[in-house]
Amino acid sequence: MALNPLASLLKTCQYVLAGRVQLGRDQMGAEFVNERGQRFVVFRYLVVTPTAAQPASPGAVFIPQFHVVGMSRRLNIAFSWLPIPFYIGLPGFRSKRWLVDPVTEDFAGYYEWDTVADAERYAHSFAAQFMTRRSAPGSVRFQVYPAESAPPPPR
Repeated sequence: MALNPLASLLKTCQYVLAGRVQLGRDQMGAEFVNERGQRFVVFRYLVVTPTAAQPASPGAVFIPQFHVVGMSRRLNIAFSWLPIPFYIGLPGFRSKRWLVDPVTEDFAGYYEWDTVADAERYAHSFAAQFMTRRSAPGSVRFQVYPAESAPPPPR
């Protein structure tokens, strides 16, 4: 099933109108250490409140990492607001933490999804392709984890 950014935008509008989209301030500054020991800090956290029809807890975690070219860290943080409406309405999206390594200025994400299949579809979607196009060649890495074997979220 191909994911459609316009369908996601419409679903995002429904979520916003229903009050299901929240920016979580409690995660700001939380730290995440990846499997290679690199430290990242949360600079934004967004949650879509699940419905009763969704699983009680996320079933998968998607963690991408990349290094942006052509813009500063500050500009990329501002720019990262723009694509949000085009993917938070995708099937199975639960939350995202935006992360930056203040030393290397690498970026990462910690996404939670309903299922591994939802996360894998996202990993091969228009959104992941957009991330890859604006990143330094060879800098993009990502991994989909079943929730039970995922690295813990930032603390």
